[in-house]
Amino acid sequence: MLKVVMGDDCHSVLIVDRTPIACKYMQFSYELLVFAAETKKGFIAVTDKKDGYSFLYQFGWQEVVIEGQDKVFKDVIEPLESVSVNLIPTSKQNIRDFGSPQPQEVAETLIRKVLAPPTQKTKLIEAAEHDVDGRAYYTFEFLTQAPNYIRHALTAVCIGNGKFYTLRTGANERRWDKMKGRLHTVIDSFKIFNVV
Repeated sequence: MLKVVMGDDCHSVLIVDRTPIACKYMQFSYELLVFAAETKKGFIAVTDKKDGYSFLYQFGWQEVVIEGQDKVFKDVIEPLESVSVNLIPTSKQNIRDFGSPQPQEVAETLIRKVLAPPTQKTKLIEAAEHDVDGRAYYTFEFLTQAPNYIRHALTAVCIGNGKFYTLRTGANERRWDKMKGRLHTVIDSFKIFNVV
């Protein structure tokens, strides 16, 4: 008979005895432990099994509901520090199906038409493409300038499960040097998986 007990600190495991039921519990606990090991210190993992995506967000950010967004977490003190996920249906199978093989062109179009209000000035800093598990992602960094602030933003876009996924994060430009490493962790953690 094997019994697995998670410690209060969520890092320790105590193995007590063996039964088939407890073995299933151990497997579940092991999966949690593996997932917890992959979560970076200072971040919280989000997995949406219904829509097929996961990402990390900064500890201390609060979930807020914003119409049209699937998930949003933001800092309550620094409101420009946030992460959001947006999903829209698409018949495309791959991000490269948008006609341009250049992530810069896709990024500039999205920034101008979707990601920034038309009244704000924008500047694309960098755009790149990378593959994760055979799925193409475009990531880009850009600035949006409003009358009273400049927001430094990172975005990742990908297609899967019949949806166009957009994850956005960013911070006020005055806090960019302090936040950029954390925000890159958020963007780099974004993954799409097949929904069954």
